[in-house]
Amino acid sequence: MTGLLDLELVFVTGKGGVGKTTVATALAVLAAQHHRRVLLCEVDAKGDVAGYTETSPAGFEPAEVLPGLSAMSMDTEASLREYLKLQLRIPVVGRIGPLAKAFDFVATAAPGVREILTVGKFCYEVRERHYDMVVVDAPATGHVVGQLAAPQGINDLVKVGLIRSQTDWMLDILSDPERTGLVAVCTPEEMPVNETIELAARVRDETTVRLDTVVVNRVLPELFGRSEEAVFEALSLPGPAGALASALPGDPTPVLDAARLAVTLRRTRATHLDRLREALDDSVDMLYLPYLFTRSHGLRTTRQVAASLGEELGL
Repeated sequence: MTGLLDLELVFVTGKGGVGKTTVATALAVLAAQHHRRVLLCEVDAKGDVAGYTETSPAGFEPAEVLPGLSAMSMDTEASLREYLKLQLRIPVVGRIGPLAKAFDFVATAAPGVREILTVGKFCYEVRERHYDMVVVDAPATGHVVGQLAAPQGINDLVKVGLIRSQTDWMLDILSDPERTGLVAVCTPEEMPVNETIELAARVRDETTVRLDTVVVNRVLPELFGRSEEAVFEALSLPGPAGALASALPGDPTPVLDAARLAVTLRRTRATHLDRLREALDDSVDMLYLPYLFTRSHGLRTTRQVAASLGEELGL
């Protein structure tokens, strides 16, 4: 199978709050560190690629933010302008407000048209080989399927003509598992795991894109094992607890409670991960990122996550 860093186009999605943008940015940084020319594309308006790279917010025109790594932010009107110029050879001067309004009308009437402009931009960068790898901070799990399915949807509606030829080459890129893959980010909790399992089924049934990897973020370290747990329980009994309290300057009960809580959280989350692994196809890789106990994010945090990704990938 093609390695994650060998792909040319990677969409990163996940339920809100699981660290989707963090993982997308870290993946792009990791690829750049391994001498790949990378374009990081921000689609979700709630993302914060600028914060994770400690740079100014990106525009539609790619700008280098780190050595080997450029970033851009998706803009539908700018993408329409570029499409008219490059694909239809229509010169566009100044703003395209009236045309954009007409496009909005068509996009509302024909679902998938707006998504084509977004996905088409990323596929175009891959086709023209402007970069070795395009990493997309894609919409959340509830919206990414519609975006990825748009080219096939248009193909089913339009059988001949210019639009059909445009979606044909997009589908060639999206459908090639050696070039394109989807990365789903989740945390070891019930709702994110449920959404990831549902996403895997929908991607398989409704799109031509392959779910390549599931990144499990915020995995708690195994601080205590079964033997330590037995010690905590023994120390909580009346006799040992009284002796321990008399030998210490403070009450040990909160410490023992915290230790039990750590064990319970770890065990509960492990159960969710077992269910996730059983639900996924064997071809889908699962990578695990540790819980970073930090109050803020920035380039230092991004590099820590990139390093953990590298370790999981065996780099």
